[in-house]
Amino acid sequence: MKEKTIVCVSCYYKGYDFMDEMKKLGNKIILITSEKIKDKNWPWHAIDEVYYMSEKEPSVWDLDHLVQGFSHLLKRCQIDVIIALDDYDVEKAVLIRETFRIPGMGQTTHRYFRDKLAMRQMAKDSQIEVPEYSSIFNDETIEEFADKVSPPWVLKPRSEASATGIIKISSKEELFKAIDNLGDKRHHFLLESFKPGDVFHVDSLVYNSEIVFVSASQYLSPPMEVSHEGGVFRSKTLGFSTAEFKALEKANHKVLKSFGLKNGATHTEFIRGKEDGKWYFLETSSRVGGAHIPDLVEASTGTNLWREWARIENAWLKNTDYKVAKPTEFFAGLIICLSKNKTPDYAEFKREEVYKILPMDYHIGLVYKSTDEEVIQQLLDEIANKIREHYISIMPLKTKPTS
Repeated sequence: MKEKTIVCVSCYYKGYDFMDEMKKLGNKIILITSEKIKDKNWPWHAIDEVYYMSEKEPSVWDLDHLVQGFSHLLKRCQIDVIIALDDYDVEKAVLIRETFRIPGMGQTTHRYFRDKLAMRQMAKDSQIEVPEYSSIFNDETIEEFADKVSPPWVLKPRSEASATGIIKISSKEELFKAIDNLGDKRHHFLLESFKPGDVFHVDSLVYNSEIVFVSASQYLSPPMEVSHEGGVFRSKTLGFSTAEFKALEKANHKVLKSFGLKNGATHTEFIRGKEDGKWYFLETSSRVGGAHIPDLVEASTGTNLWREWARIENAWLKNTDYKVAKPTEFFAGLIICLSKNKTPDYAEFKREEVYKILPMDYHIGLVYKSTDEEVIQQLLDEIANKIREHYISIMPLKTKPTS
């Protein structure tokens, strides 16, 4: 079958397995990435061409230059698909698709997987529970929201990933001061009720608009807490037969069906309200989850989300069948933390349950795997305590893990 040409767009170092798998499936791979990460360990054996973009600020490229460069590429190369490997690349990929009429997710649908205000509106229209929210375009609208919904609230960037840029607010005076501080950028934010509760993530694969794989996990340290206060990031998978898994699977199905994703990988987050026990939709994305969540999922299910995403795209491009292997049913746990040392000594963290050590400078990162859920919970608690006592960096985590 004739090879297809895949353009992967990424301002972060990620997607090694995706590009490697796409090459194995007989395709041509072109990578567009940031110049500052050109020396990373990309899968050079799988990449046929690479182009570099300078950054105006982190993750921000000159989009006119991107479009102009792509137009030159098209003079000699037929491009079949554009893949955004990170959340911050979704708009870049959509711009290229829309400009050059390349098939794939367009401007309208991409908003539901990138813009938190659009997510909230679509979810509400689809009778999906969401925290009370408001745009902040209009002062009177903000006043009405603040009078109707009790604090605390959060100001959220509409297009940031994870918990980046979220501001927690406890009074109307504080709210309007924070909005004034946003200046001309206020339209990039939304206002939302802060819901205490347990936060979960659902990682899925979709083919021909059907959800073909689901993994559900619980954050033991909520991303917002870790992002703002520093600490130990932890997540553990849920058993397929648990009530929590079934509730999340149902909620995730409703979100993805309503939002209209046709093919690819997704990472969706929900919160179970502490006060009412309801499941609230927080956010979704049309990509593989960050912070080494794919390693957690693979330890539990045997499913490599990056490689399966590549197989889905390949099947769609070549009009062939796709089927994901039946998942295994192990329990897995993930732990990541900033470390005082550039290359921590992992000797005292090793257990027979270690599935993978995550090599990251100035971080401690491990994935554990077991047939026993209690063993995973005990390990995550034990290792977290050890890290807090001897290894943790006191600096709050300013940026999200991006691998």
